[in-house]
Amino acid sequence: MKLSIVAIGRPGRGPEATLADDYAKRATLSGRALGLGPLELIDLEARRPGKAPEAELILAAAEGAHLIACDERGKTYSSRAFADHIAKLRDQGERRLVFAIGGADGLDASVRDAASSTLAFGPQTWPHALARAMLAEQLYRAVTILAGSPYHRD
Repeated sequence: MKLSIVAIGRPGRGPEATLADDYAKRATLSGRALGLGPLELIDLEARRPGKAPEAELILAAAEGAHLIACDERGKTYSSRAFADHIAKLRDQGERRLVFAIGGADGLDASVRDAASSTLAFGPQTWPHALARAMLAEQLYRAVTILAGSPYHRD
């Protein structure tokens, strides 16, 4: 199952982008044997301001995929439960899993409505570059949990 993080905005060249890239590479390498990956980081820029144009881009990028909307009102998972959720989707035959991160004003309701589920890193609002890095790390962690690697410790 292919994994994608689709985010509105540029990740920049800071340490958060480097961190997200590093975890995406790790998840891709470790996930191959498990039928997970590659993990793609896809950054989209809307030509018009507002949530609706951003939603159009996100929904087009996620077409045909199982969509999970990243939103502070979303569901929270332990790392192990998150790994189990991903494994369940893979085992059900999903071919592509897309995580959507909205722009500065969050996700449009149309993206949340189209999503099969939601994901939150708690009730706080996170900078987009940091949210990308955190999600990439959790996807890498999920892969290592499923592989039985000692990276994750309960």
